[in-house]
Amino acid sequence: MKSARTIVVTGANRGLGLEFTRQLLARGERVVAGCRQPGHADALTELAGAHPGHLHVAPLDVADARSRQAFVAEVAASHEAVDLLVNNAGVLPAGEKFGALDADVLEHTLRVNTVAPLMLAQALAPLLAKGRKPRVFNLSSRLGAIALAQSFGTPSYAISKAALNMATVQMAHALKPMGIGVLAASPGWVRTEMGGSNAPVTASESVRDLLDMLDRREDLGAGEFVGRDGEVLPW
Repeated sequence: MKSARTIVVTGANRGLGLEFTRQLLARGERVVAGCRQPGHADALTELAGAHPGHLHVAPLDVADARSRQAFVAEVAASHEAVDLLVNNAGVLPAGEKFGALDADVLEHTLRVNTVAPLMLAQALAPLLAKGRKPRVFNLSSRLGAIALAQSFGTPSYAISKAALNMATVQMAHALKPMGIGVLAASPGWVRTEMGGSNAPVTASESVRDLLDMLDRREDLGAGEFVGRDGEVLPW
């Protein structure tokens, strides 16, 4: 019987992060779930009770360097290797209008959506290098595809995801010599607090498709940007 993998999921207390955690635990994997306030993450607490010894919930504010450092130290103290890093945590500022854009909002969005995934991959690289078929999996968005941009909208989010796609390519070049693959994927328009109630895809469907896509890929990934079905998306 194959031993459980160790998988780190950021932004794990709700939305896609919670669904990743739920489905990975159902597969028998071990999950380190990062979230800002573990004491208020009731759904994660329930999952921990249902999967004893398989879920480790740790505080993580991805935008804060000290929090990231403490989180990585906690992961390293409890796990000899990491097999998969799911960079899921993200923010999508609402109501942005040209002429009234706020630089602080843009900078915070970049810290969460772009800088944090790169810094976490860098910090966890030594543990990933010891993993089994190790990968960094960055949750991006079609809204970050420059070639698909047809109108003004969600500028901070779109800019941050376009930058994340470049960060993904940079990570892939840096981590390939260590045997670590890197992929960016668009999960689709998903019915979460971020995606809204009109989104056509459920979190369960999106995560199932993303995990199935990762299972099907024989290669580790070299910085590609793909949809949840594995199709290559334009930059």
